[in-house]
Amino acid sequence: MSSIPVGIITVSDRASQGVYEDLGGPALRQASEGYGWQVVGEVIVPDDLERIQSAIRSLNTQGCGLILTTGGTGVDVRDVTPEAIRGIMRVEIPGFGELMRMRSIDITPNAILSRSLAAIVDRALVIALPGKPQGAVECLSFVIGAIPHAVKLAQRVPTSC
Repeated sequence: MSSIPVGIITVSDRASQGVYEDLGGPALRQASEGYGWQVVGEVIVPDDLERIQSAIRSLNTQGCGLILTTGGTGVDVRDVTPEAIRGIMRVEIPGFGELMRMRSIDITPNAILSRSLAAIVDRALVIALPGKPQGAVECLSFVIGAIPHAVKLAQRVPTSC
C-alpha cells in the first residue's frame, strides 16, 4: 500500500480567513508526496469542533485512508482538534501521540504541551499534528513506520497480524 490516498486539513482561524498564508498544509503535501502517497483533498478550516469533524468526514467519504490535520493541538482555548477527533473516532491509538511527544522533546521543550494524537475515524487513520510546518513534518516522520499497517487496519484490509 505505497500509494495511500491522503487528505490534509489545516486548522487555523487566521489561515481560514486569509489573514495569513497556510504553510502547514503545503508542508504536509510535500512530505506526503515524498512518501509516495497521493494527496486527494486539502481543506483549511477554522478552530471549530464541528467544522473539523465535517472536514474529516468529507475526506473520509472521498476515500482518504489517511487524514492529516495540522494545528489546534496546543492548550489555547481555541485548540480543539483533539476533541473534534475524539468526538467521532472509533478508537484512539495512543502510541502515535506518545511517540511524537517523546521524540519532539529532544527538539523543543514545548513539545510536552502538544496534544497530538491518532485515531481511527470510519475507514481512515486520522493523525493530529502540530500547527508549525516543521513540527508537523517531523512528527509525521516519527510515526511513518506504523502508518501503512494502521491504514490497512482502518480500511479493514486483512493483515498477517
